[in-house]
Amino acid sequence: MQQLEKGSKKLLNAWAFYDWANSVYTLVITTAVFPIFYSSLFEKGQEYIPVFGTSIKSSALISFVTAFAFLVVAFISPLLSGIADYVGNKKSFMRFFCYLGAFSCMGLYWFSLDHIYIGLLFYFLALIGYWGSLVFYNSYLPDIAFPEQQDKISAKGYSLGYIGSVILLAITLGLIMNAKDGTKIEMMKYSFVMVGIWWIAFSQYSYNYLPSGNKNSEKISKAVFFNGFKELKKVWEILKQNQDLKRYLSSFFVYSMAVQTVMLIATYFAAQEIKWSSEEESTTGLIICILLIQLVAILGAFLTSRASAKFGNIKTLIAINLFWTILCLFAYFITLPIHFYVMATLIGLVMGGIQSLSRSTYSKLLPQTKDTTSFFSFYDVSEKIGIVIGMSVYGIIDQITGSPRFAIVFLAVFFIIGLLLLTRVSKNKF
Repeated sequence: MQQLEKGSKKLLNAWAFYDWANSVYTLVITTAVFPIFYSSLFEKGQEYIPVFGTSIKSSALISFVTAFAFLVVAFISPLLSGIADYVGNKKSFMRFFCYLGAFSCMGLYWFSLDHIYIGLLFYFLALIGYWGSLVFYNSYLPDIAFPEQQDKISAKGYSLGYIGSVILLAITLGLIMNAKDGTKIEMMKYSFVMVGIWWIAFSQYSYNYLPSGNKNSEKISKAVFFNGFKELKKVWEILKQNQDLKRYLSSFFVYSMAVQTVMLIATYFAAQEIKWSSEEESTTGLIICILLIQLVAILGAFLTSRASAKFGNIKTLIAINLFWTILCLFAYFITLPIHFYVMATLIGLVMGGIQSLSRSTYSKLLPQTKDTTSFFSFYDVSEKIGIVIGMSVYGIIDQITGSPRFAIVFLAVFFIIGLLLLTRVSKNKF
């Protein structure tokens, strides 16, 4: 097929459509159905499982596996970014991680306590596949779009991803709610297969039009392989000379630990700690809450944008961190479904806002440079290492105390520290 010209509408749409293909992973596997399925494997009062030579609480176990997966992602991301713009078969790398993630999602169909190790391996590889493919997907943006097109097409990709993932989740919810007693778990397992098929099938449109990459006749050398780490080191040296950027990134690193951890464990927490009247109410209620969070997050991002325009980025972020702190403290006391519905709504209001505003604030603080890719690579790695720490702390407290409530409250400490660090960033620039 003839290669499309940079900036062409068809090429831009093909790139953005990959969001439609892969976003079902984050909503169905990471956030909604898999956490409910995983929690359903454990009876109330029997949440501990003998694994890796010891007895680990189920919610702590998934936290530790998630933390380890993100640790691997944080390490391999610079390696992959170091070769992303160098190799001539960028599309092959992207396709490899896509298929790794998709087939691993299908493998979750066989997840059970009798095969816990292979099940956790599929969960681990699905996460690696998703984030690994994103490294190459994101690196395509400057290749396929001109600077003035990038913001718009990136937003379009996000929108497509949201719509596609909600459609599949709605289909999944319909199957689960209409399933006969005893077959709901089976429907959840089918949803994992559907995610894999959806991911692979719809990604073909992107692969059909995306270029292979910028060809380079030279072989990948050791220097090229570790180029990503060298770029991160350069960014670190620049950070030492930019006090506001350094202080802001320190704050982001701390409060992002808590934000990402809450987003990753919210469903596990609710499945265990909320007093649902029945298993059916638990399943449908949790999925509805996830959809509610997604919808409210759009409103939250809009309101945050308006607030930052009126009061400034830093002041708005300080207020949002304070709001998150209150939510974490309030989470200790929630027990009923209505409590969680209210909590889900409030989380949605600040979830999308803090993520979008954090990234745009970081962008505004960057020095004048054409090498913004390296700075955002540093930002992404910082975020992932923060997830590793946040999930590990959550898992350790959950394992020691036997209650995720104490772990949630402890996350409030991260928000308070982040808030205090934000007060050290100059507010005059925003």
